[in-house]
Amino acid sequence: MEGTIKRHWEYICNHNKEKMKILGDKNVDSKCEDSENKFDFSVMSYNILSQDLLEDNSHLYRHCRRPVLHWSFRFPNILKEIKHFDADVLCLQEVQEDHYGTEIRPSLESLGYHCEYKMRTGRKPDGCAICFKHSKFSLLSVNPVEFFRPDVPLLDRDNVGLVLLLQPRIPSTASPALCVANTHLLYNPRRGDIKLTQLAMLLAEISSVAHQKDGSFCPIVMCGDFNSVPGSPLYSFIKEGKLNYEGLAIGKVSGQEQSSRGQRILSIPIWPPNLGISQNCVYEVQQVPKVEKTDGDPTQTQLDKTEVLVTPEKLSSHLQHHFSLSSVYSHYFPDTGIPEVTTCHSRSAITVDYIFYSAEKEDVAEKPGAEVALVGGLKLLARLSLLTEQDLWTVNGLPNENNSSDHLPLLAKFRLEL
Repeated sequence: MEGTIKRHWEYICNHNKEKMKILGDKNVDSKCEDSENKFDFSVMSYNILSQDLLEDNSHLYRHCRRPVLHWSFRFPNILKEIKHFDADVLCLQEVQEDHYGTEIRPSLESLGYHCEYKMRTGRKPDGCAICFKHSKFSLLSVNPVEFFRPDVPLLDRDNVGLVLLLQPRIPSTASPALCVANTHLLYNPRRGDIKLTQLAMLLAEISSVAHQKDGSFCPIVMCGDFNSVPGSPLYSFIKEGKLNYEGLAIGKVSGQEQSSRGQRILSIPIWPPNLGISQNCVYEVQQVPKVEKTDGDPTQTQLDKTEVLVTPEKLSSHLQHHFSLSSVYSHYFPDTGIPEVTTCHSRSAITVDYIFYSAEKEDVAEKPGAEVALVGGLKLLARLSLLTEQDLWTVNGLPNENNSSDHLPLLAKFRLEL
């Protein structure tokens, strides 16, 4: 039997408060104080490794004992992890359709989750799921995103996204909705043009779903396997809200490999006008959702979309988005500078999985020109620690006897101030 990996909760805000109290510091940062007007919730993002993809890419798992690769062994382990961490929201990637229908969805429903699923297009057997606790949220809208577009030759891949609008269940208290997005972007390291376009499509849908009547956006959590490493142009675009891609090689967008392949330069613009998405990553005919409850049932909604014309822009090598997004994880261990790892198999051990969130204004630096307009924002309370590549090889990498995907689950605890 292999050893087990040790992960612990890192407390971001309350931990510091308690530490300062112990040291006698009375000037505790007020934003760390407990508040009655708050809504706390937890999020897990987890690429659970589709069985079909595992078998199609068996060369990545030569280090594994055969029995640990069988679905009949892996699924009970994955379900055990989900039960143990008991997150309020689950964003799952590589969810195989047949397993979802027969085992995954029924098992999660029995644990009190409502599940929504978007299968990849074409003949791909897996997709993305977002599941949330009935006890914590009600469902306002479901918004699947297909990145395949037959009318856009660039977009010939079958990846998808899923965006939900959720209403926190808070008795007699008005609270903003929460927008939760989940995706699995294209893997191919040499097609950064496709990855950036897929990301822009997801951001446009988030902008539409999270947009509120007063012009602001509700808080956002964006999870997934982005097939891009920390510090890469794609990652930096998410975090900084802007990217000048003039002269950028397509093969350098995701930072997955440092080879000389894929040195074709990104075209300006990256995607054609008929995609209908601006360089600011919004729909050029902006769809502003107005949610109306029907028959008093908050889970049943009608989604009316008001069209607002967006002025076409001049050709530019500048991409922007209007969200102020932070990463739950810092991606490097502060004491050593060694990288954190979210996925590990025979070929590589890197970070490609993320939980991004719209941080409170105090938690982020001002971003010139970003035009961020958020209601409230989220405070990161805690995150489940990640590991180094060396840590993972002490248990024979991933998957292993106790961890049944080639990715680690990411977990975060948030506070929404009301």
